[in-house]
Amino acid sequence: MVAFIRFADTLSAAFGKTFGWLILLMTFGTSYEVFVRYVLNNPTAWAFDVSFIMYGTLFMMGGAYTLSRGGHVRGDFLYRLWRPRTQATVDLILYLFFFFPGVTALIVTGWKYAARSVGYGEVSVNSPAGIPIYQFKAVMVAAGILLFIQGIAEILRCIQCIRTGTWLRAEDDVQETEDIILNKATAAESDAHP
Repeated sequence: MVAFIRFADTLSAAFGKTFGWLILLMTFGTSYEVFVRYVLNNPTAWAFDVSFIMYGTLFMMGGAYTLSRGGHVRGDFLYRLWRPRTQATVDLILYLFFFFPGVTALIVTGWKYAARSVGYGEVSVNSPAGIPIYQFKAVMVAAGILLFIQGIAEILRCIQCIRTGTWLRAEDDVQETEDIILNKATAAESDAHP
């Protein structure tokens, strides 16, 4: 059980971090477009579509990574007050009745949508450049599969928490700035009052 959880966490992190580099490409592409549009007065026909596709791909492919790190939105104002076993029980029910049906629908519908798009070589109608977008449609299926795998790991994580009373967390690799500041403040306060 733990081995699968670690495998899914590692897989999700690998895809999330790899696709995270799209931020740099988006930054360079947008900067280039701003330069040629406003300085050279020669806008490109492809900039909107490419930035749109990259942002959507980043968003979709980062979903499983975000799930593995507990980064999706939830009602923390109630959830954090519960005991870990109660949290795990509620999470387990929500995964089974809401998460998996939604992700399964994403995979099945996305597959049909992507297959149709690839079949006729769909291009963007938003710009005169005619940027191919069928590969972006296939990202929905890949993201759904990654979410499904990570969802199984989250179910196993819930089961383990129900058994042991403690959460098996993903390995730390990235922290929110507010968490870093809070940890430093807590450490400084405990050093001041030994």
